[in-house]
Amino acid sequence: MSALDVKDIETGPGRRVEEEGGMWENDMEKTPSVERDPFGNEAVGEVHYKTLDWWQSGILMIAETVSLGVLSLPATVAEVGLIPAIILIVGMGIVATYSGYVIGQFRTRYPFIHSMADAGEVLCGRYGRLFTEFAQLVFFMFASGSHLVTFTVMMNTLTNHGTCSVVFGVVGLVLSFVCSLPRTMKNVSWLAVTSFISIFSAVLITMIGVAVEHPTPPPMQLTRSTSFVKGFSAVTNIAFAYCGHPAFFGFIAEMKDPKDFPKSLCMLQGFEIVFYTVASAVIYRYAGQNVTSPALGSAGIVVRKVAYGIAIPTIVIAGVVLGHVAIKNVYVRLFRGTDVMHKRSALGIGAWIGLAAGYWIIAWVIAEAIPVFSDLVSLVSALFASWFSFGLPGVFWLYMYWGNYFTSVRKTLLTLANLALFGIGATICVCGLWVSGLSISSDSSGSSFSCANNA
Repeated sequence: MSALDVKDIETGPGRRVEEEGGMWENDMEKTPSVERDPFGNEAVGEVHYKTLDWWQSGILMIAETVSLGVLSLPATVAEVGLIPAIILIVGMGIVATYSGYVIGQFRTRYPFIHSMADAGEVLCGRYGRLFTEFAQLVFFMFASGSHLVTFTVMMNTLTNHGTCSVVFGVVGLVLSFVCSLPRTMKNVSWLAVTSFISIFSAVLITMIGVAVEHPTPPPMQLTRSTSFVKGFSAVTNIAFAYCGHPAFFGFIAEMKDPKDFPKSLCMLQGFEIVFYTVASAVIYRYAGQNVTSPALGSAGIVVRKVAYGIAIPTIVIAGVVLGHVAIKNVYVRLFRGTDVMHKRSALGIGAWIGLAAGYWIIAWVIAEAIPVFSDLVSLVSALFASWFSFGLPGVFWLYMYWGNYFTSVRKTLLTLANLALFGIGATICVCGLWVSGLSISSDSSGSSFSCANNA
């Protein structure tokens, strides 16, 4: 976090700034007024969006990020060994913190940005917007699909496969749709508090449960030989655990004071790194090599049901937060600069309901098409988290400081760091797609649109 001065992120684009020998242009003078603020003048509107305090934004970020990601990490530890896994979890957490900081800096530089699509337009014009807009929407749909997969696993666990898994998926779809109906983030933030308490409690119960059930824990492997496919699948699972970045622009846009975003980011990443490290290490220590993904299934039958029962809010709400950001991106794209954004009109409400319904139906189709949690997590991470959480932030920094890469030792080091950030994203994408493709094609533990028990 100290790599860039706080003054860099707090300096608005409406001022000319001399930065180690270079000048930033006043780009806002060339930006149409409708694009300066995604929500326009809220003084006379019926619906206000910029209502989040920094801690509410932090809670939303935790609810969006620290949910299903943590449930895949104990199996990752089992695959590569305790020491390499902890190094990867902490190391990638630090890198994700820096890349999130760069996203905040880029949003301050261009305060009209509301989504990754807006950022894509800044980088590459209209075609950059279209490509990034499509990619971020598909990412959110796949990530929401992983929540629906986990919902079916949870329901099968609680009911002992009481009915067809497809039916459980439909129930998850309906619940997610209903919870997505509020139009403002502040309303969703109160649900996010419940989600935060839910995932923390569920993982804590699982940690205690596996420790009690295994008073003499199985042998622990500090390091472990594994194939490249399985090893890199573990890397993509860790990347997925830090894949909240595509929603950061949307959270910043609805904050009362966007300059407080670094506080929200530190709240997220500080909790995230510690929680991931402790939870994955403890569950692996007592569950051993047979630890499951999602990790809540590693405890005994009774504890497993209790943990899944407590995890219901986060399984639903964390997916809702993702869906809300995705739906809002499309909604803003359709009505940006119009009165519809701030009125409780039939058009505005009807459009929101229609977008939410369409979004969750597609997410459900994805969940049914790829019903294995670990495979879906790996694919989402390789296709999207690689770029949104790592690769693109490096590009953002290089774009902002074009022509000033080597003006000082500090700037040279930052240039190399952001080139490395881009390289990390590209590596996770290319290698991750290969290993996730092999894993999906060879996995016989689930079939598409099946009534079978996936618990």
